Amino acid sequence: MGQTDTMTEYKRPSWDEYFLNIANEVAKRATCDRGRSGCVIVKNKHILTTGYVGSPRGIAHCDEVGHLFKSVTHDDGKTTQHCMRTTHAEQNAICQAAKLGVPLEGATLYSKMEPCAVCAKMIINAGIQRVVCEKRYHTAQESRELFNQAGVQLDVIHDEVEKYEKQ
Repeated sequence: MGQTDTMTEYKRPSWDEYFLNIANEVAKRATCDRGRSGCVIVKNKHILTTGYVGSPRGIAHCDEVGHLFKSVTHDDGKTTQHCMRTTHAEQNAICQAAKLGVPLEGATLYSKMEPCAVCAKMIINAGIQRVVCEKRYHTAQESRELFNQAGVQLDVIHDEVEKYEKQ
């Protein structure tokens, strides 16, 4: 079938675009509206595990009972709000791998935004070698430094901060 002037040419997504799209689909299961993040961990172009932000098993979800906010004051004096009810998408994907006995050494992690420092340390210790994110996270400077020190490649597609309420 020939292409006409009115048809747009199909552009096959790159592998990074493909896996980020899947991470965004996984995020639709998230039960905390603060970022509604999803994560996909991949090795050799095959999905190993997925995870989304939500409460631990058997614990009420933010969407059901509200957030459990804690204020964090940073070295520069800035205060940010963090929901402590949930487990992050990256943490859930890494825990799923541990539960299923799936090694993550040398894998690539795809996520909506840069990981927090706790997730960054888990990513490093799991042996994940590359992290690809759609956007920046507002308190990810420490994560960037950790990745740099550990030799984990960080690629952020859009150099803008993910925005959500009560950041």
